[in-house]
Amino acid sequence: EVQLVESGGGLVQPGGSLRLSCATSGFTFSRSAMSWVRQAPGKGLEWVSSIYSGVPNPYYADSVKGRFTISTDNAKSTLYLQMNSLKSEDTGVYYCNVALAQITWGQGTQVVVSS
Repeated sequence: EVQLVESGGGLVQPGGSLRLSCATSGFTFSRSAMSWVRQAPGKGLEWVSSIYSGVPNPYYADSVKGRFTISTDNAKSTLYLQMNSLKSEDTGVYYCNVALAQITWGQGTQVVVSS
């Protein structure tokens, strides 16, 4: 069974940092396409970043480019999102997903950027 479990969210002040984790199991992590997607309160899903096996450079939404870094630890089958210089508009629920025969999602982790 494919499982994704996000963690690392919380309350942070503007300008602060958080690192989100997505622990996975049930598939070959090192050969997979992984993404982070977020949903701000009252809004739709917004793609944040993706990383693909065999592709050296990850992809980022313009809204997070230069502030967020996606990475993987294949030994731990874990996906990360390092978020720096956080802004209030980064507030939302952050989900990781993996594209297999179908896209599988984690349950999400809440990020609140507020003073």
